[in-house]
Amino acid sequence: MGLEQRDIRQQKLNDIRQMGINPYKDRYEKTHSLAEARALALGSEGVRIAGRVLAVRLFGRLIFATMKDFSGKMQIALQEKVIGKERFSFFKKYVDIGDFIGAEGTIFKTKMGEITLDVTEYELLSKTLRPLPEKFHGLVDRELLYRQRYLDLIMNEGSMERFLKRTAIVKALRTFLDSEGFIEVETPVLQTKPSGAIATPFVTHHNALGLDLYLRIAPETYLKRCIAGGFEKVYEFARSFRNEGLDPSHLQDFTMLEYYAAYWNYEDNMAFTERLIKYVLKEVCGSLRLSLGDRTIDFEGRWERLSMRDLILRDTGIDYTRSASEEDLKKDIKRSGIEIEEMENMGYGALVDSLFKKISRPNISGPLFVIYHPIALSPLARKNDADPEVTDRFQLLVNGWEIVNAYSELVDPVDQRERLLEQSALRQKGDFEAMVMDEDFLTTMEHGMPPISGWGMGIDRFVCLLTNQENLRDVVLFPLMKPLNPEDDE
Repeated sequence: MGLEQRDIRQQKLNDIRQMGINPYKDRYEKTHSLAEARALALGSEGVRIAGRVLAVRLFGRLIFATMKDFSGKMQIALQEKVIGKERFSFFKKYVDIGDFIGAEGTIFKTKMGEITLDVTEYELLSKTLRPLPEKFHGLVDRELLYRQRYLDLIMNEGSMERFLKRTAIVKALRTFLDSEGFIEVETPVLQTKPSGAIATPFVTHHNALGLDLYLRIAPETYLKRCIAGGFEKVYEFARSFRNEGLDPSHLQDFTMLEYYAAYWNYEDNMAFTERLIKYVLKEVCGSLRLSLGDRTIDFEGRWERLSMRDLILRDTGIDYTRSASEEDLKKDIKRSGIEIEEMENMGYGALVDSLFKKISRPNISGPLFVIYHPIALSPLARKNDADPEVTDRFQLLVNGWEIVNAYSELVDPVDQRERLLEQSALRQKGDFEAMVMDEDFLTTMEHGMPPISGWGMGIDRFVCLLTNQENLRDVVLFPLMKPLNPEDDE
């Protein structure tokens, strides 16, 4: 664009002000959206519309312009003989692409068959100083799409459709949960302990209390407190924060949906998960078959279930259940020629998790329930009654991504204390994703909890799945970006 275009528009703005015209109106009374106006009968009079000017075409004493609002686009026609020479000249000289205008007139159809508003009056509602991206090339630079999402929404129709679909997905999830008797609640974002998941937290400071706090990594332990207090089914759409690596399937600032149901186990939860996701797919997509890249994922029928041990054994030849210690497992991994970054600082559970994420998970098409995770990997999940070395846990995998993580919750306070002590010991050894001791939560457990099954879904990932996107930033309106000029933020 350069500063030249901005300077020209700035001069136009100055001229408009000198005419005594306010270039930034406070309101405009519309009678119809653009979509509604296009549907009116020909000859309809007194139609008042408003929107952004996307294109202007000059034909002597006739101007055609394209307007856009939230509902769509519409053409308007300004004739010098209708609106007068002065108003015609003003539009021609001072109204630019990108400006917001309001227009009143009559609906007619052009010789080319285009439904158009024959303008009798118009107002400049808001003057823009920067032009929109060039029409035919649009906005294609990926980083610019993220930094200036508002331009992406204006220029790329598919982007607006994608974010409206995100809203529809969240609405469908909420509708189904509400219909099943779940209660939506809110829990703290600022927490004294980084609990509820194995992850690295963001640290902040509360000046009034003189206390270091953490941005929540998950709402889990507070939602369980709700169950302890007498709620039986609760859920929360929770903004969560994890100070970890950035890649197409991970953001540090993301939306989690978690729910907890008293008196359920993980088997009940798997059956409910199938019903929930099938409902959302039908409501939002109209089908149980999704096209993802070169794959077609079929969600019909009962979804497959495989243990984590069987998946890793199949893909690596390593049976981690035969490793007597984390050192033995590290030796098995090295013998297999598998490289895991910072492996030496990992405990047993983190090693198994890294093996799964590096080797097995990327090849899973799904939908697949991965079950029976090792207990070291699931410090808040209930031990399996038949095999106490694994937990009653499942993850839903689709197209190589974890969509859901869920389990029968650990409600035994003695067992929970032992596991948190083990996690604290791992943290002392350098595993900074291990969980910390949380005495307040243990106190809650000691007051008693019913059987519970809990569930967590990364909303951004789920939206990617249903919109056929490969990068989470494509379904987040304003993803965090490193400033181009760091000094601007000082």
